[in-house]
Amino acid sequence: MENEKKARPDRQTIKIWKHHLQDEVDASFLYSVFASLESDARRKEILSGLAEVENRHVERWQEMLTAYDIKFVRQYPTLKARLMAWYAHRFGNEFPLSRMLGEEAGEVKDYLTLHRNSTLADAKETALALARESAQHTESLQELTGTSDEPWHKTESGGMLGNIVYGFNDGLTANFGLVAGVIAATSDLSTILVTGIVGTVADALSMGASGYLAAKSEQEVYEHEIEVEREEIRLMPDLEEDELALIYEARGIPKDQARLLAQEIMSDPERALAEKIQAELKIGEIHTTPFKEGWITGLATAIGAFIPVAPFLFTEGLLAIWISFALAMLSHFAVGGARSLFTGRGLIRSGFDMFIVGLGVAGVGYLVGELLERFFFGS
Repeated sequence: MENEKKARPDRQTIKIWKHHLQDEVDASFLYSVFASLESDARRKEILSGLAEVENRHVERWQEMLTAYDIKFVRQYPTLKARLMAWYAHRFGNEFPLSRMLGEEAGEVKDYLTLHRNSTLADAKETALALARESAQHTESLQELTGTSDEPWHKTESGGMLGNIVYGFNDGLTANFGLVAGVIAATSDLSTILVTGIVGTVADALSMGASGYLAAKSEQEVYEHEIEVEREEIRLMPDLEEDELALIYEARGIPKDQARLLAQEIMSDPERALAEKIQAELKIGEIHTTPFKEGWITGLATAIGAFIPVAPFLFTEGLLAIWISFALAMLSHFAVGGARSLFTGRGLIRSGFDMFIVGLGVAGVGYLVGELLERFFFGS
Protein backbone atom coordinates (compact mmCIF):
# COMPACT_ATOMS: atom_id res chain seq x y z
CA MET A 1 0.00 0.00 0.00
CA GLU A 2 2.84 2.43 0.82
CA ASN A 3 4.21 2.08 -2.73
CA GLU A 4 0.91 2.87 -4.37
CA LYS A 5 0.89 5.94 -6.54
CA LYS A 6 -1.02 8.80 -5.00
CA ALA A 7 -4.13 10.06 -6.74
CA ARG A 8 -3.25 13.08 -8.84
CA PRO A 9 -4.87 16.35 -7.64
CA ASP A 10 -7.12 18.30 -9.99
CA ARG A 11 -5.70 20.95 -12.31
CA GLN A 12 -6.75 23.89 -10.14
CA THR A 13 -5.07 22.40 -7.05
CA ILE A 14 -1.86 21.83 -9.01
CA LYS A 15 -1.98 25.44 -10.20
CA ILE A 16 -2.36 26.67 -6.61
CA TRP A 17 0.55 24.52 -5.40
CA LYS A 18 2.83 25.80 -8.16
CA HIS A 19 1.75 29.37 -7.39
CA HIS A 20 2.78 28.90 -3.74
CA LEU A 21 6.09 27.36 -4.83
CA GLN A 22 6.84 30.42 -6.96
CA ASP A 23 5.89 32.77 -4.12
CA GLU A 24 8.31 30.98 -1.80
CA VAL A 25 11.10 31.15 -4.40
CA ASP A 26 10.54 34.91 -4.72
CA ALA A 27 10.49 35.37 -0.95
CA SER A 28 13.70 33.40 -0.45
CA PHE A 29 15.42 35.46 -3.14
CA LEU A 30 14.24 38.79 -1.73
CA TYR A 31 15.09 38.06 1.90
CA SER A 32 18.58 37.05 0.78
CA VAL A 33 18.95 40.32 -1.14
CA PHE A 34 17.65 42.38 1.79
CA ALA A 35 20.03 40.61 4.18
CA SER A 36 23.01 41.30 1.90
CA LEU A 37 22.17 45.02 1.91
CA GLU A 38 21.83 45.33 5.69
CA SER A 39 24.61 46.93 7.71
CA ASP A 40 22.88 46.30 11.04
CA ALA A 41 23.98 42.86 12.32
CA ARG A 42 20.71 42.04 14.09
CA ARG A 43 18.52 42.98 11.13
CA LYS A 44 20.83 41.03 8.80
CA GLU A 45 20.48 37.98 11.05
CA ILE A 46 16.66 38.23 11.05
CA LEU A 47 16.49 38.55 7.26
CA SER A 48 18.97 35.72 6.71
CA GLY A 49 16.90 33.52 8.99
CA LEU A 50 13.77 34.37 7.01
CA ALA A 51 15.57 33.46 3.78
CA GLU A 52 16.55 30.07 5.20
CA VAL A 53 12.96 29.34 6.26
CA GLU A 54 11.68 30.31 2.81
CA ASN A 55 14.23 27.91 1.29
CA ARG A 56 12.70 25.15 3.40
CA HIS A 57 9.25 26.20 2.16
CA VAL A 58 10.50 25.85 -1.41
CA GLU A 59 11.81 22.35 -0.67
CA ARG A 60 8.54 21.37 0.98
CA TRP A 61 6.47 22.37 -2.04
CA GLN A 62 8.89 20.61 -4.36
CA GLU A 63 8.53 17.45 -2.27
CA MET A 64 4.73 17.77 -2.41
CA LEU A 65 4.72 18.08 -6.18
CA THR A 66 7.15 15.20 -6.57
CA ALA A 67 5.11 12.98 -4.22
CA TYR A 68 2.12 13.35 -6.55
CA ASP A 69 4.24 12.86 -9.68
CA ILE A 70 3.61 16.46 -10.82
CA LYS A 71 6.27 17.74 -13.19
CA PHE A 72 7.65 21.23 -12.62
CA VAL A 73 10.55 23.19 -14.03
CA ARG A 74 13.18 24.84 -11.90
CA GLN A 75 11.77 28.05 -10.47
CA TYR A 76 13.56 31.39 -10.77
CA PRO A 77 12.63 34.74 -9.19
CA THR A 78 9.91 36.52 -11.14
CA LEU A 79 10.33 39.89 -12.82
CA LYS A 80 8.34 41.49 -10.01
CA ALA A 81 10.76 40.09 -7.41
CA ARG A 82 13.77 41.24 -9.43
CA LEU A 83 12.32 44.74 -9.70
CA MET A 84 11.83 44.86 -5.93
CA ALA A 85 15.43 43.73 -5.47
CA TRP A 86 16.58 46.45 -7.88
CA TYR A 87 14.59 49.01 -5.91
CA ALA A 88 16.17 47.82 -2.64
CA HIS A 89 19.66 48.15 -4.13
CA ARG A 90 18.96 51.69 -5.34
CA PHE A 91 16.71 53.15 -2.66
CA GLY A 92 16.87 50.91 0.41
CA ASN A 93 14.80 48.18 2.04
CA GLU A 94 12.01 50.18 3.67
CA PHE A 95 9.39 50.03 0.92
CA PRO A 96 10.18 46.44 -0.21
CA LEU A 97 9.99 45.23 3.40
CA SER A 98 6.56 46.80 3.82
CA ARG A 99 5.48 45.05 0.62
CA MET A 100 6.84 41.75 1.93
CA LEU A 101 4.80 42.21 5.10
CA GLY A 102 1.71 42.37 2.90
CA GLU A 103 2.86 39.29 0.96
CA GLU A 104 3.40 37.27 4.13
CA ALA A 105 0.01 38.40 5.45
CA GLY A 106 -1.60 37.21 2.24
CA GLU A 107 0.17 33.87 2.58
CA VAL A 108 -1.21 33.34 6.07
CA LYS A 109 -4.76 33.78 4.79
CA ASP A 110 -4.14 31.71 1.66
CA TYR A 111 -2.57 28.83 3.57
CA LEU A 112 -5.37 28.79 6.14
CA THR A 113 -7.87 28.66 3.29
CA LEU A 114 -5.92 25.83 1.66
CA HIS A 115 -5.83 23.94 4.95
CA ARG A 116 -9.57 24.38 5.41
CA ASN A 117 -10.56 23.38 1.88
CA SER A 118 -8.07 20.65 0.97
CA THR A 119 -9.16 17.01 1.04
CA LEU A 120 -5.57 15.71 1.00
CA ALA A 121 -4.09 15.03 4.43
CA ASP A 122 -0.50 15.91 3.51
CA ALA A 123 -1.62 19.11 1.76
CA LYS A 124 -3.57 20.15 4.87
CA GLU A 125 -0.52 19.45 7.04
CA THR A 126 1.78 21.43 4.73
CA ALA A 127 -0.61 24.37 4.52
CA LEU A 128 -0.99 24.57 8.31
CA ALA A 129 2.75 24.39 8.94
CA LEU A 130 3.45 27.11 6.37
CA ALA A 131 0.61 29.29 7.72
CA ARG A 132 2.22 29.16 11.16
CA GLU A 133 5.66 30.02 9.85
CA SER A 134 4.29 32.83 7.64
CA ALA A 135 2.53 34.26 10.70
CA GLN A 136 5.85 34.18 12.55
CA HIS A 137 7.46 35.95 9.59
CA THR A 138 4.95 38.79 9.88
CA GLU A 139 6.04 39.26 13.49
CA SER A 140 9.66 39.56 12.39
CA LEU A 141 8.76 41.98 9.61
CA GLN A 142 6.62 44.05 11.98
CA GLU A 143 9.66 44.41 14.19
CA LEU A 144 11.72 45.55 11.21
CA THR A 145 9.07 47.93 9.83
CA GLY A 146 7.70 49.22 13.14
CA THR A 147 4.09 48.11 12.55
CA SER A 148 1.62 46.28 14.80
CA ASP A 149 -1.51 44.10 14.68
CA GLU A 150 -2.04 41.19 12.30
CA PRO A 151 -1.81 42.67 8.78
CA TRP A 152 -3.85 39.92 7.09
CA HIS A 153 -6.98 41.39 8.74
CA LYS A 154 -8.57 44.37 6.93
CA THR A 155 -11.50 45.95 8.71
CA GLU A 156 -11.71 49.59 7.80
CA SER A 157 -15.16 51.08 8.05
CA GLY A 158 -17.01 54.26 7.18
CA GLY A 159 -20.04 55.10 9.29
CA MET A 160 -23.73 55.96 9.04
CA LEU A 161 -23.20 59.71 9.45
CA GLY A 162 -20.61 59.68 6.68
CA ASN A 163 -23.00 57.84 4.37
CA ILE A 164 -25.72 60.42 5.03
CA VAL A 165 -23.40 63.33 4.27
CA TYR A 166 -21.92 61.80 1.13
CA GLY A 167 -25.30 60.58 -0.09
CA PHE A 168 -26.80 64.04 0.37
CA ASN A 169 -23.83 65.56 -1.41
CA ASP A 170 -24.04 63.15 -4.35
CA GLY A 171 -27.75 63.75 -4.88
CA LEU A 172 -27.45 67.52 -4.58
CA THR A 173 -24.49 67.89 -6.94
CA ALA A 174 -25.67 65.45 -9.62
CA ASN A 175 -29.25 66.71 -9.79
CA PHE A 176 -28.23 70.36 -9.59
CA GLY A 177 -26.11 69.87 -12.72
CA LEU A 178 -28.98 67.99 -14.40
CA VAL A 179 -31.56 70.70 -13.61
CA ALA A 180 -29.16 73.43 -14.75
CA GLY A 181 -28.73 71.65 -18.08
CA VAL A 182 -32.47 71.26 -18.59
CA ILE A 183 -33.07 74.93 -17.73
CA ALA A 184 -30.56 75.90 -20.43
CA ALA A 185 -32.32 73.69 -22.97
CA THR A 186 -35.93 74.60 -22.22
CA SER A 187 -38.11 76.95 -20.21
CA ASP A 188 -41.00 74.48 -20.06
CA LEU A 189 -41.89 74.02 -16.40
CA SER A 190 -43.25 70.49 -16.77
CA THR A 191 -40.08 69.31 -18.52
CA ILE A 192 -37.91 70.77 -15.77
CA LEU A 193 -40.06 69.17 -13.07
CA VAL A 194 -40.29 65.76 -14.71
CA THR A 195 -36.55 65.64 -15.38
CA GLY A 196 -35.68 66.83 -11.88
CA ILE A 197 -38.02 64.41 -10.12
CA VAL A 198 -36.92 61.46 -12.27
CA GLY A 199 -33.31 62.41 -11.55
CA THR A 200 -34.09 62.52 -7.83
CA VAL A 201 -35.62 59.05 -7.86
CA ALA A 202 -32.84 57.60 -10.02
CA ASP A 203 -30.10 59.10 -7.84
CA ALA A 204 -31.78 57.87 -4.66
CA LEU A 205 -32.20 54.32 -5.98
CA SER A 206 -28.63 54.22 -7.29
CA MET A 207 -27.06 55.47 -4.07
CA GLY A 208 -29.38 53.37 -1.92
CA ALA A 209 -28.39 50.25 -3.83
CA SER A 210 -24.71 51.22 -3.59
CA GLY A 211 -25.04 51.80 0.16
CA TYR A 212 -26.74 48.43 0.60
CA LEU A 213 -24.12 46.56 -1.42
CA ALA A 214 -21.24 48.38 0.31
CA ALA A 215 -22.62 47.57 3.77
CA LYS A 216 -23.27 43.97 2.77
CA SER A 217 -19.71 43.64 1.45
CA GLU A 218 -18.32 45.17 4.63
CA GLN A 219 -20.38 42.79 6.74
CA GLU A 220 -19.09 39.85 4.71
CA VAL A 221 -15.52 41.09 5.19
CA TYR A 222 -16.08 41.25 8.95
CA GLU A 223 -17.56 37.77 9.00
CA HIS A 224 -14.65 36.42 6.97
CA GLU A 225 -12.05 38.08 9.20
CA ILE A 226 -13.76 36.71 12.31
CA GLU A 227 -13.76 33.22 10.76
CA VAL A 228 -10.05 33.57 9.93
CA GLU A 229 -9.39 34.64 13.53
CA ARG A 230 -11.37 31.64 14.79
CA GLU A 231 -9.22 29.35 12.64
CA GLU A 232 -6.03 30.97 13.94
CA ILE A 233 -7.12 30.42 17.55
CA ARG A 234 -7.83 26.77 16.76
CA LEU A 235 -4.75 26.09 14.67
CA MET A 236 -2.14 28.47 16.14
CA PRO A 237 -3.08 28.98 19.82
CA ASP A 238 0.52 29.57 20.87
CA LEU A 239 0.94 32.50 18.46
CA GLU A 240 -2.46 33.93 19.38
CA GLU A 241 -1.58 33.74 23.07
CA ASP A 242 1.62 35.68 22.35
CA GLU A 243 -0.43 38.30 20.46
CA LEU A 244 -2.83 38.73 23.38
CA ALA A 245 0.01 39.01 25.88
CA LEU A 246 1.62 41.75 23.77
CA ILE A 247 -1.69 43.61 23.50
CA TYR A 248 -2.11 43.53 27.29
CA GLU A 249 1.48 44.67 27.79
CA ALA A 250 0.81 47.61 25.45
CA ARG A 251 -2.10 48.54 27.71
CA GLY A 252 0.30 48.83 30.65
CA ILE A 253 -0.18 45.43 32.28
CA PRO A 254 3.09 43.96 33.67
CA LYS A 255 4.60 41.26 31.46
CA ASP A 256 4.02 38.32 33.82
CA GLN A 257 0.42 39.33 34.53
CA ALA A 258 -0.18 39.90 30.81
CA ARG A 259 1.03 36.36 30.08
CA LEU A 260 -1.18 34.84 32.79
CA LEU A 261 -4.20 36.81 31.59
CA ALA A 262 -3.57 35.74 27.99
CA GLN A 263 -3.34 32.08 29.08
CA GLU A 264 -6.61 32.39 30.99
CA ILE A 265 -8.40 33.99 28.01
CA MET A 266 -7.03 31.41 25.55
CA SER A 267 -8.34 28.56 27.71
CA ASP A 268 -11.83 29.48 26.46
CA PRO A 269 -11.80 29.70 22.62
CA GLU A 270 -15.05 31.70 22.41
CA ARG A 271 -13.86 34.19 25.00
CA ALA A 272 -10.53 34.42 23.21
CA LEU A 273 -12.31 35.08 19.91
CA ALA A 274 -14.42 37.86 21.46
CA GLU A 275 -11.32 39.45 22.95
CA LYS A 276 -9.35 39.27 19.69
CA ILE A 277 -12.27 40.70 17.71
CA GLN A 278 -12.34 43.78 19.94
CA ALA A 279 -8.66 44.22 20.72
CA GLU A 280 -7.10 43.28 17.40
CA LEU A 281 -9.67 43.49 14.61
CA LYS A 282 -11.31 46.59 16.18
CA ILE A 283 -14.75 45.23 15.25
CA GLY A 284 -17.35 46.46 17.71
CA GLU A 285 -21.03 45.69 18.04
CA ILE A 286 -22.87 46.08 14.72
CA HIS A 287 -25.61 48.71 15.07
CA THR A 288 -26.96 48.66 11.54
CA THR A 289 -27.83 46.32 8.69
CA PRO A 290 -27.21 46.55 4.94
CA PHE A 291 -30.93 47.20 4.36
CA LYS A 292 -31.05 50.01 6.92
CA GLU A 293 -27.86 51.58 5.61
CA GLY A 294 -29.16 51.33 2.04
CA TRP A 295 -32.45 53.08 2.63
CA ILE A 296 -30.91 55.79 4.85
CA THR A 297 -28.26 56.52 2.20
CA GLY A 298 -30.95 56.53 -0.50
CA LEU A 299 -33.16 58.86 1.55
CA ALA A 300 -30.27 61.28 2.17
CA THR A 301 -29.53 61.28 -1.57
CA ALA A 302 -33.18 61.95 -2.39
CA ILE A 303 -33.31 64.93 -0.01
CA GLY A 304 -30.16 66.40 -1.52
CA ALA A 305 -31.33 65.79 -5.08
CA PHE A 306 -34.77 67.32 -4.41
CA ILE A 307 -33.42 70.69 -3.22
CA PRO A 308 -32.80 72.21 -6.70
CA VAL A 309 -36.16 70.85 -7.92
CA ALA A 310 -38.39 72.02 -5.04
CA PRO A 311 -38.72 75.73 -6.03
CA PHE A 312 -40.29 74.74 -9.36
CA LEU A 313 -43.20 73.15 -7.47
CA PHE A 314 -44.20 76.51 -5.97
CA THR A 315 -43.14 79.11 -8.52
CA GLU A 316 -41.77 79.43 -12.03
CA GLY A 317 -39.63 81.52 -14.38
CA LEU A 318 -36.58 83.45 -13.26
CA LEU A 319 -37.74 83.51 -9.64
CA ALA A 320 -37.78 79.71 -9.45
CA ILE A 321 -34.38 79.53 -11.14
CA TRP A 322 -32.77 81.99 -8.73
CA ILE A 323 -34.33 80.35 -5.66
CA SER A 324 -33.13 76.94 -6.90
CA PHE A 325 -29.64 78.31 -7.50
CA ALA A 326 -29.46 80.00 -4.09
CA LEU A 327 -30.74 76.96 -2.17
CA ALA A 328 -28.39 74.62 -4.04
CA MET A 329 -25.32 76.79 -3.48
CA LEU A 330 -26.09 77.29 0.22
CA SER A 331 -26.59 73.54 0.54
CA HIS A 332 -23.27 72.89 -1.18
CA PHE A 333 -21.52 75.15 1.31
CA ALA A 334 -23.30 73.43 4.21
CA VAL A 335 -22.50 69.90 3.05
CA GLY A 336 -18.89 70.94 2.42
CA GLY A 337 -18.69 72.13 6.01
CA ALA A 338 -20.18 68.82 7.17
CA ARG A 339 -17.57 66.89 5.17
CA SER A 340 -14.86 68.63 7.18
CA LEU A 341 -15.86 66.40 10.10
CA PHE A 342 -14.39 63.47 8.17
CA THR A 343 -11.58 65.13 6.23
CA GLY A 344 -10.12 67.17 9.09
CA ARG A 345 -10.03 70.36 6.98
CA GLY A 346 -11.34 73.71 8.19
CA LEU A 347 -15.11 74.13 8.02
CA ILE A 348 -15.05 77.39 6.02
CA ARG A 349 -12.41 76.16 3.58
CA SER A 350 -14.19 72.84 3.03
CA GLY A 351 -17.53 74.61 2.60
CA PHE A 352 -16.06 77.06 0.09
CA ASP A 353 -14.44 74.23 -1.89
CA MET A 354 -17.78 72.46 -2.15
CA PHE A 355 -19.43 75.75 -3.16
CA ILE A 356 -16.97 76.03 -6.06
CA VAL A 357 -17.60 72.43 -7.05
CA GLY A 358 -21.36 73.02 -7.11
CA LEU A 359 -20.90 76.16 -9.16
CA GLY A 360 -18.68 74.31 -11.61
CA VAL A 361 -21.11 71.41 -11.99
CA ALA A 362 -24.01 73.81 -12.59
CA GLY A 363 -21.95 75.74 -15.13
CA VAL A 364 -20.98 72.61 -17.07
CA GLY A 365 -24.54 71.30 -16.93
CA TYR A 366 -25.92 74.61 -18.20
CA LEU A 367 -23.35 74.74 -21.02
CA VAL A 368 -24.12 71.17 -22.13
CA GLY A 369 -27.85 71.89 -22.09
CA GLU A 370 -27.42 75.03 -24.13
CA LEU A 371 -25.23 73.27 -26.71
CA LEU A 372 -27.69 70.40 -27.04
CA GLU A 373 -30.58 72.82 -27.46
CA ARG A 374 -28.69 74.83 -30.10
CA PHE A 375 -27.41 71.91 -32.20
CA PHE A 376 -30.28 69.44 -31.90
CA PHE A 377 -33.40 71.40 -31.09
CA GLY A 378 -32.67 74.93 -32.33
CA SER A 379 -34.34 76.23 -35.46
